[in-house]
Amino acid sequence: MEFQRDDAVARIFLNRPQKVNALDTALLEELAAALERLAGDESLRVIVLGGRGRAFCGGADIDELASLTAATAEAFVARIHRVCAAIRALPVPVVARLHGAVIGAGLELAAACDLRVAEHGARFAMPEVTLGIPSVVEAALLPRLMGSGRAAWLVLTGEPIDAERACEWGLVEQICAPGELDQTLVRVVQSLVAAERSALRTQKELLQMWEELPLADAVSTSIARFAGAYAAGTAAARIRHTISRAKSRKAH
Repeated sequence: MEFQRDDAVARIFLNRPQKVNALDTALLEELAAALERLAGDESLRVIVLGGRGRAFCGGADIDELASLTAATAEAFVARIHRVCAAIRALPVPVVARLHGAVIGAGLELAAACDLRVAEHGARFAMPEVTLGIPSVVEAALLPRLMGSGRAAWLVLTGEPIDAERACEWGLVEQICAPGELDQTLVRVVQSLVAAERSALRTQKELLQMWEELPLADAVSTSIARFAGAYAAGTAAARIRHTISRAKSRKAH
């Protein structure tokens, strides 16, 4: 794993290019520990998760999968879930930087992120059924992102889809031309960093609540969070500043 930090932005790269960044126990434990540490970083605004080499992630390490037994399989897949859960528990947005293969457990990592930006040429697949195992853990997020029929297509057929189809189906939010992935991510990250810190964290919290709560509870919780944004006085001050800047630009 490779870790970079630039002010309020952290970048994490899966770094096993010789294995197409396949996820083995060592990498999963390192990744989970890093993400869990970042959860307590109050200065953090955004995390970008990517992969080195020719792909984002080729899935779970096939050699380790082949060595699993009924006694060890649950612990292995629980490590994948720990990483995905750590991504979702982070109080700041996590943006997936996707290129090349985004396969199996790698696609589950991407699904756990808040936003996904993919390069043309990326390929997405959940091929577990072809190996005699089901897609599990954060594959459960796929119907929420894509709809049940499209998620079923991925996990039942095991067939890959390209970046254009993934965007059409709602699996990724934005695609870009080859060679423009980092440039595109700069714009996405800048938009996120420009948001007010506490509002950004509250919005991520609400997004997850909207997934889990009944509609009436989600709405009432949102109303309470909206009122809370005014409690410290920062929301009103920021709005007044925005109005002032708009009037100043108009005057000139």
